[in-house]
Amino acid sequence: MKKTLIAAVFGLAAAAAQAAWPDKQITFVVPFPAGGSTDSIARAVAPKLQQKYGQTVVVDNKPGAGGTLGAATVKRAAPDGYTVLVSSLGPYVIGPHLIKNAGYDALKDFDYISVAVQAPNVLVVPASSPHKSLADVMKFMKANPGKMSFASAGNGTSDHLTAELFWQETGTQAIHVPYKGGAPAMQDLLGGQVDITFTNINILMPNIRAGKLRALAITSAKRSPLLPDVPTMEELGHKGVTVYSWQAFAAPKGIPADVKSKLHATIAEALNDPQTSKGLLDLGFEIVANSPEEFTAFQAAEFARWKKVIEVGKITAD
Repeated sequence: MKKTLIAAVFGLAAAAAQAAWPDKQITFVVPFPAGGSTDSIARAVAPKLQQKYGQTVVVDNKPGAGGTLGAATVKRAAPDGYTVLVSSLGPYVIGPHLIKNAGYDALKDFDYISVAVQAPNVLVVPASSPHKSLADVMKFMKANPGKMSFASAGNGTSDHLTAELFWQETGTQAIHVPYKGGAPAMQDLLGGQVDITFTNINILMPNIRAGKLRALAITSAKRSPLLPDVPTMEELGHKGVTVYSWQAFAAPKGIPADVKSKLHATIAEALNDPQTSKGLLDLGFEIVANSPEEFTAFQAAEFARWKKVIEVGKITAD
């Protein structure tokens, strides 16, 4: 009787603790420096949660090791809903294949809450380039294997892996030129030191609008309203090169079901707020805000997809 009473008391206390969530500060861990796309998503959503729950929501930038350092930090946190990982696809589905001892198992150590947004990559050349279409690029690469230079923000980045996928799907060869970040890659592309790149639409739009870059194709399933005249890779006959970069929310494995449900509902509500969604859409992001179940299945599929690309391409993080 006494043991039953004690168990009941603890059970009530646990239930009360869950029901009270949140009753203290929530931390969004962004595994990249401030100012990037992932950081902007976290900072767009944080005020909405703060307003709804009356608790402080802070964004903690923990860059390092391609984002896996911050992801490992979240994995080690208590699964109570007060520490949330806000990251691009890298730490979820790419970094674990490239970095030994990343500090977590991407398939087992997180409760996946929601993919917030996605953005396609665009194949672009400098405005001075002689290549006016994807057909021109394909013709050149087949006539000159290993001669066209593709810039990227670094080994294992979204733009690098999109290029690798493109080469694997089309049976072409080119030179990968990795930079230490997107800014120097863009500078050399604009200057004509490299020939071409696949990069996120939100990064490219200012230079496309300014006439400095020519967009040849987009990796989305359908044409972007920001670039209605640019055909998709699927339209051009390359269905295997439909690719999105994405940002998403996850928590340490074992978060209480009701807390996960609250987090998901509030994040989705924040993303679909008219003011927030308009700002993100104007930047080239598409709102996803899918369910935890949908995200979990998507993460597993993306994990397997990029694992294959990395293995076939013999890609390393170096």
